[in-house]
Amino acid sequence: MQAVVMREFGAAEVLRAESVREPAPRPGWVTVGLRASSLNWHDVLVREGRYGSPLPHVLGADGAGVRTDTGEEVVILPSLWWGHGESAPGADFEILGDRRWGTYAELVQVPTGCVAPKPTGLSWEQAAALPLVGVTTYRALLPRGRLQRGESLLVLGSGGGVATMAVSLASGIGARVVVTSSSPDKITQAKALGAADGVLYTDDDWPDQARALSPGEAGFDVVLDPVGSWQGSLRCLKPGGRLVVLGASRADSVVLEPRAFYFGQYELIGTTMGSPRDFAALLRLLDTHDVRPLPISATFSLDGAADAHRFLEQGRGFGKVVLTQS
Repeated sequence: MQAVVMREFGAAEVLRAESVREPAPRPGWVTVGLRASSLNWHDVLVREGRYGSPLPHVLGADGAGVRTDTGEEVVILPSLWWGHGESAPGADFEILGDRRWGTYAELVQVPTGCVAPKPTGLSWEQAAALPLVGVTTYRALLPRGRLQRGESLLVLGSGGGVATMAVSLASGIGARVVVTSSSPDKITQAKALGAADGVLYTDDDWPDQARALSPGEAGFDVVLDPVGSWQGSLRCLKPGGRLVVLGASRADSVVLEPRAFYFGQYELIGTTMGSPRDFAALLRLLDTHDVRPLPISATFSLDGAADAHRFLEQGRGFGKVVLTQS
């Protein structure tokens, strides 16, 4: 089969398509003939060696395709060995594509419990784009953030996978969504997905501008922060609001004023990828609510994986970047 193999860590050019051996059958696992795979920023970190993946390695957490044993059209849950509790993953948890070969290939093998029926009405590209950001954002907004219909949500960033998924999910359940972005065009695109409005985070007073767009200018019920801008995020919360954090692309450390935090009665909630139970609940929600599919920013073939990574790292796209295998 063809796969994108990484034989050393480094920049995008370490990703090269080549012929490799097909996965051998094994009990409790299923092989999926992939039709599309989706890129995530996590893939860039793996490519750079941040997770110490064994070499040679095949990246990729997200994918959609056909089970080779049954012919069923499926999507792949990249959350492996979550464990028995729902509060946090267990000690054996890992993400597909971290240590085990992932979805930048024509075939991938995963535990049987990590496939689910492909949602009706989604293209292969849209289905492949769903799992990681879908289950991550669902867990962040609903089980962890407890966002409800009629509440208000501020999403930091508007162009990446988590941000676009958050706009689609939150507006789909009836929340009012505002975004931040570096681009007026991305704010316009976020509004097409269901956002009510947006502000430019390149402006120094963006927290004040965002708060002015909240109901009664009192602040937001929930702020979703995938970048690590906690100080600005807290300024946008209403008293008693919830700050949900799932990333740190802009900062590795923050300084908070404890008195302002506890007098504001705020909640600080950390979250990462969701569980199989979260994924099943996400798929049910897609069946019962009007949630817009994730936008596809660009598609590349397997042998264009390096170019796909460069496009992702440039940060100019809106939505997901996808590799197509057929």
